[in-house]
Formats: sequence, structure tokens, C-alpha cells
Amino acid sequence: MLSGKTAIVTGGSRGIGEATVKKLASLGASVAIIYAGSEEAALVLRDECKDNYGVRMAAYKCDVSDFDAVKATVAAVKAEFGGIDILVNNAGITLDGLVATMKEEDFDKVIAVNLKGAFNFIRHVAPHMIRARSGRIVNVSSVSGLMGNGGQANYAASKAGIVGLTKTVARELAPKNITCNAVAPGFIRTDMTKAFEGDERITSAVPLGRMGEPHEVAEVIAFLCSPAASYITGEVIRVDGGMAM
Repeated sequence: MLSGKTAIVTGGSRGIGEATVKKLASLGASVAIIYAGSEEAALVLRDECKDNYGVRMAAYKCDVSDFDAVKATVAAVKAEFGGIDILVNNAGITLDGLVATMKEEDFDKVIAVNLKGAFNFIRHVAPHMIRARSGRIVNVSSVSGLMGNGGQANYAASKAGIVGLTKTVARELAPKNITCNAVAPGFIRTDMTKAFEGDERITSAVPLGRMGEPHEVAEVIAFLCSPAASYITGEVIRVDGGMAM
């Protein structure tokens, strides 16, 4: 379904990013895995996808919050793969704390990685997609950005910003046949949510009564990257078990 396409997935070495890399590769896409610190995991994933799916893979270390570093990374991907058809902005961090006591640097860092990081990649990938008059951009938001979450003023703000960024980019790039959508996961079983596993307060807040799995988010991301979603843009799809209904 995605044979001949090249995808960039940020935060691609673990969690939702890892599941997305595997899913896109299984559909025939070549994938550039962008990671910040998990080099070993990124290289293992790269080789696993090469072996299992026979697609071209590469891994790049990049601080997504660094505008110039992202520019250089996108140029390297373009040079190696020849084009960029899909961008999945998944990289994200949490530095939780109550707003009354949150450190300024914790607020700034989360915004820089989660929101500015997505802007940085869109900014440098968009010209390539515009020239090709084709492209798919998927940004990973969160239900925290839709409904708020105590102790996550910085994270919720960054993920709410992703929604506004997604809708604006969708409007700007639609004339060039480029779509931009977002997914908003709820409680997904990843390293970020390990502390909540088995917590009945969490499962009781989810109508489906359980945490989600990374592959369930990856399936929706892959759909938004596929030809089947060619007439969908500016949309935010919750993958949250009904939590934010």
C-alpha cells in the first residue's frame, strides 16, 4: 500500500514511534527513524525491519528542538532516499508538575521538543512535499491537549498547540495536495505510562476499560498516510478508548 514511499518518523525508536515504524515498513515504505538517545534500540529496529520487510531503512540521531539540526537531518534523508513522502511527528517528552510550582525550564523544554520539534520538521520537509505536490503529515497530539490533565500544564499546552499547528498546516498545504492530520492517544502502554499500569483509577476513566497498545495508534497513523485517507485533512482522531468523549 505504501511501496515506493519514504517516511520520516520522529521518536521512532520506542513506544508509538516504534510501532509506527514497523507498521509503515510492513506496508512497503522505506523509513528514516529519528531518535534522540536510544541509538541501540533504533539500530535494532532498523535491522529488524530490513530483515522482515525487505525495505530500505536508516536511523538518524537528531534533537528535534534544534532548528538547524533538523534542517541537516532532513537534507540527509532526502539525499539518501531521494524523496520524502510521509512525515510522522511523534517525538515527545513529559516533565510533569503542578503549574504553581513548575520550573520555567521544564515548561520551556516540553514545548521545545513536543511543539517546536513538530514545527521544525514540518518547516524543513514541507518544501520537498510542495515541489512533489504530494505528501502526508501526521502529528501525534494527546487527549491531554483536548481536555487538560492536572500536573501536565506544559505537556497539555504542547499537545493543544499540535492541534492548532495541524489545522493551520492542513489549510496552507491543501492546495499542494498535502494532507496534515493528528492523532490524539489516551493512555497507551509505553515507557511514558509505565507508572500507571494496573492503576484502577486509569482504567475506570476509560470506557473500554483498559490501556491502549502502541500498535493501535500506529494503525490509525498508517491509515492517515495511506491512499484511503486522501480526502481527509485537518482532522484530529482520538485513539483513547472513549476517554475524551
